[in-house]
Amino acid sequence: MKRSRGQNLLFIGAGLGTALALRQLWKWRNALDLQGQVVLITGSSTGLGLEMAREFARQKARLVICAREEAPLESARRELESMGAEVLATTCDVSKQEQVERMVHEALEHFGQIDIVVNNAGIITVGPLETMELQDFQECMDIMYWGMVYTTLAVLPHLRQRKSGRIVNITSIGGVVRFPHLLPYNCAKAAAVGFSEGLHTELNKEGIKVVTVIPGLMRTGSHVNAFYKGNRSAEYVWFGLGATSPFSAINSTKAAKQIVRATRLGQTEKIITLRAKLATRIHGLFPGLTVDALSLVARGLPSTDERPEAKEKATGKESRTEIGKKLTAMGERAANRNKQYIRT
Repeated sequence: MKRSRGQNLLFIGAGLGTALALRQLWKWRNALDLQGQVVLITGSSTGLGLEMAREFARQKARLVICAREEAPLESARRELESMGAEVLATTCDVSKQEQVERMVHEALEHFGQIDIVVNNAGIITVGPLETMELQDFQECMDIMYWGMVYTTLAVLPHLRQRKSGRIVNITSIGGVVRFPHLLPYNCAKAAAVGFSEGLHTELNKEGIKVVTVIPGLMRTGSHVNAFYKGNRSAEYVWFGLGATSPFSAINSTKAAKQIVRATRLGQTEKIITLRAKLATRIHGLFPGLTVDALSLVARGLPSTDERPEAKEKATGKESRTEIGKKLTAMGERAANRNKQYIRT
């Protein structure tokens, strides 16, 4: 009996749905059990790094956490140990290769192995291009690109020897779609995306899974420690609103759960938030249109003048007004939860 066109389409759709379901089932059956795994997370004393450390701790993983400042690192260590996790906390500036190599050596000496590396350390500088200096670009590249490279290359011989492991690279939607007033950040994250995707193509045959994470905006509370230039109070308001509003930013705990799940499954790419997925797809199809649209957005962002002090940067805590603080109230709660106010 000859089937109609509609029946054929239904049959094809059912077959594809079954295949996708079986593929997902196979992934879950082969998902990595995190209990006892040693997870090294850079930039893990505050923000998203701390949220991921908490989630890995819930999964019974052993943790290596690092950050540049000792006080928030010690606070994070105490919290994670109170959750029952075995934790090695070490101060490390990932922009310094020798410090990264020391950290990896300490981790291997302490635990005897490293199973998962999460390259998360980051910095954000917000402001128009005319306020940015060469140092701003260098600092972003040093931490978010070279820090990722240094850490990966330091751990890679160990992973290669064992022919297994996970490398999880936290990049950003800014590495795919270049939003205005974030140019140094965008450049570093774009380099990080390229490095991460290239790693996957090189290492997959060796049993090492590389997961490229592309988050959209997340309520981590990091806006209070981001740096601002130009009209700093105005820059704080627009960036802080975007990074804290429930309409634009995902809860950081949910984001961490998604990242840990992607790590277990060894996903090639994980884009977090529907808006980030739409932005990457639209930019992929219509890159010129996206760039033109964002140039219009840039016209509505705070402007600055040529005064020398416009190039001076200050943290969000130093830049905000009382109105700005009230407008980002949800972000304040996230900042307190994720220890953004603990500093040496």
